[in-house]
Amino acid sequence: MDKHVREAGKGVNGPPPRSLSQQIQCSSILTVHPQSRPDIALSLSGRLCRSGLLLAHYKFKPILLPSSHHSPFEIRAMDLSTATWTAAVVGAAAVYWFVWVMGSAEVKGKRAVNLKTGSVSRDQVQEKHRQFWSFFVRSKEDIAAASDEYRRISFIETYYDLVTDIYEWGWGQSFHFSPSLPGRSHREATRIYEKRVADAIAARPGQRILDVGCGVGGPMRTIAAHSGAGIVGITISEYQVSRAREHNRRAGLDGRCEVVRGNYLEMPFPESSFDGAYCVQAACHARRLEDVYREVFRVLKPGALFVTDDWVTTALYRPDDPRHVEAIRGTERGGALATLRAQHELAATARQVGFEVLEERDLALPPAEPWWTRLKMSRLAYWRNHLLISVLAVLRIAPKGMVEVHEMLCEAAAHMSYAGETGIFTPLQMILCRKPSIKP
Repeated sequence: MDKHVREAGKGVNGPPPRSLSQQIQCSSILTVHPQSRPDIALSLSGRLCRSGLLLAHYKFKPILLPSSHHSPFEIRAMDLSTATWTAAVVGAAAVYWFVWVMGSAEVKGKRAVNLKTGSVSRDQVQEKHRQFWSFFVRSKEDIAAASDEYRRISFIETYYDLVTDIYEWGWGQSFHFSPSLPGRSHREATRIYEKRVADAIAARPGQRILDVGCGVGGPMRTIAAHSGAGIVGITISEYQVSRAREHNRRAGLDGRCEVVRGNYLEMPFPESSFDGAYCVQAACHARRLEDVYREVFRVLKPGALFVTDDWVTTALYRPDDPRHVEAIRGTERGGALATLRAQHELAATARQVGFEVLEERDLALPPAEPWWTRLKMSRLAYWRNHLLISVLAVLRIAPKGMVEVHEMLCEAAAHMSYAGETGIFTPLQMILCRKPSIKP
């Protein structure tokens, strides 16, 4: 064996040191470069430092790389090939996670590759979004004074055709806020809150309960499973009706959960036909709150309970503060709302139509934790979702125009976060009411 190789092997392939002082002596790196010794490429890993590590016990064998088999160019080519395959595998895994795993709704309800827009055809998404935005970007006075109420309601239906799948994908099947609870996930807090709604109206087996503005039926299924009552939900969106029925069937609750399409201002139900009712953050879409409460009052049986929570401005809101005004207007635009009402108006309106108000309070106040933390997406999360939807739109998997819809919701979330942090807005103003019993 050549002298260089014999020198390289000393103290490496021989017996381990016999004393501690020998064990902690440093040993130098010796490398034989392939160009100086084409038949040998030998690298001894590391320097044995005075750290007490007994690295001298490890045996390093020379690696023979015959130059006739692997030139430096071939080695570089192999490294490039390995890097390419590694990048391809990592990229495929990332695409799989982003598209098929990330953000799928509860119990795999909706995935990013399945984003649809209800009755709005794929080639009409951009135009429908433009029409919706041009209507709700007007001043709230103009919206409230609009004489064409049917057109405004049709835009609300368009809004839910556009956003329902994005809500399910990124939020879940319950389209509402809940009081944040210490040590509980958002999903757990949502389920606990929905059970509280059922308990507030004393829902129980054999009863028929009305869900006013049911969406895709997240609260409906929780309340039906928790209370044993039969639930009838109403929503203006035909697409949400089909989604809710599909979820009910998958949950095995289609026998107790019924969904109908209709306007909650003119419900297709007879008078005194329900044992109780709830409305979870849906009445805010109505131009006149009294019209909603009056219709709920009509279909409830005497003595029945009604609980509702809604989006309102608080006493901290200052209409002379431009930042406050912009935050509230941004919330209204992104939520398809004519105008947000003041906190005190809910109970006052309920009394006006004949309800007895048993309780009223803001459920977002302590001990609940801040509700807006769920909205505070990091920049990485925003750009990740934005990039994913953009790619899906380019590939024509998601409808063209879905990017603009997603941006609209993200902008609204930013406004709501500010409004929540400053305390000028709450989505959890609750009132519990009762329809008076018939006097003998």
